Amino acid sequence: MKTISGEIRQAPEAVTLIDAHHHLWDLSMARHPWLGDHPETNFFLGDYSALKRNYLPADYLKDSSAHNVVATVHCEAEWERTDQVGETRWISALHAEHGFPNAIVAHAWFHTPNAATILEQQAAFPLVRGIRSKPVTVPSPADKLTGGPGTMRDDKWLQGLSRLQRHGLSFDLRVPYWHLKEAASVAAQFPHIPMVLNHTGFPWDRSDEGLSAWRGSMEIIARQPNVHLKISEFGLRDQAWDYASNRIVVREALAIFGVERCMFATNFPVAGLRIDYDGLVRAVARMVADLPETEREALFWRNAARFYRIDPAA
Repeated sequence: MKTISGEIRQAPEAVTLIDAHHHLWDLSMARHPWLGDHPETNFFLGDYSALKRNYLPADYLKDSSAHNVVATVHCEAEWERTDQVGETRWISALHAEHGFPNAIVAHAWFHTPNAATILEQQAAFPLVRGIRSKPVTVPSPADKLTGGPGTMRDDKWLQGLSRLQRHGLSFDLRVPYWHLKEAASVAAQFPHIPMVLNHTGFPWDRSDEGLSAWRGSMEIIARQPNVHLKISEFGLRDQAWDYASNRIVVREALAIFGVERCMFATNFPVAGLRIDYDGLVRAVARMVADLPETEREALFWRNAARFYRIDPAA
């Protein structure tokens, strides 16, 4: 297999992987409001000022240089929503120049008047494999779930989601764990749309009670066979990256979904607020070192290749 760097690392600790979720941005383009003049006041990791710098293919290659990255999947990064297709056009140009990213999870609102048109435009790009359209959520498990525009109970939102099937696209689901029961109901309504839950279902509360609630919610959505899981982003707000705590999350997530429906992803550069790329990959590799080689390969690259339709030999 080729790698995005053109080199093969022979070191024993070098992991062969497809990164199923990362981001790129060029702040000189002024297309990411949350990294510029409109900061997000409740970012899930707290202070994210260190992200306010360009993150381009050269930066990704530098960060990943200790490992054999076969391909990558770029996930939408909150590009200016009045120009949803602009990010896809830019990432496609980066692929043409650098050979990666190799698949795109683009953005398209599901509930807006132009939703069908934007989705059709996104689907026309050869690298687009899926869509991420974040539904409106409540800030904590104590808040009551209600309907409204943009929620998973909004008929227009559901209609927009249903259009993914005709375009042959998957859905990247990004919600905290207290929305997973609701999301499971959505997945059951659209069994022919492949879905993947981002960031291990966000197990933000690591207390015994919090992990129990997260685990129960994960078990509910895992019953839907069309739902897969990204083993990614274990960072916590204003807390250091903790191997022991994160290992519990990883192993329980794998047990709930089964390795066959899980794929590793770095969420770089965001995850870099808590841990460096090499440290992250090595940590997860250590967490699963006792699994059979076939399962480790499935987790680190084969499942992502299948889900996002990437040919590792291309």
